[in-house]
Amino acid sequence: MLEDELTVSTRHRDDVAIIDLVGDVTTFAEEKINAAYREVTNQGARYVLLNFRQNDYINSAGIAILIGIVTEVNRNNQKLAVSGLSQHFQKIFRMVGLAQYAEIYQDEEEALQGMKSAATT
Repeated sequence: MLEDELTVSTRHRDDVAIIDLVGDVTTFAEEKINAAYREVTNQGARYVLLNFRQNDYINSAGIAILIGIVTEVNRNNQKLAVSGLSQHFQKIFRMVGLAQYAEIYQDEEEALQGMKSAATT
């Protein structure tokens, strides 16, 4: 039942589309994450937050999926942020270069404040 290891949902707060990722981000997550990203993009989202609030595991296939999202965000002239990553995964995001394309925040509230500040500058 590996396919059920990730639950993905979308919601909006202020002008930010939030994609909640609950569970493990592995190869089985690709369609769910990409579908959620397409959904918020089709709704006109300019600011996208990937919220890893209940995530214990991201493997190399999961990192590859996230790199694909970063590519699409840049292509669509959107801003991307991530929140809720453990210290370990924050370090990995920096090591693989994802932090160059997505601001990393401790939690959702901090991310919303940061994205709101970026929107006004």
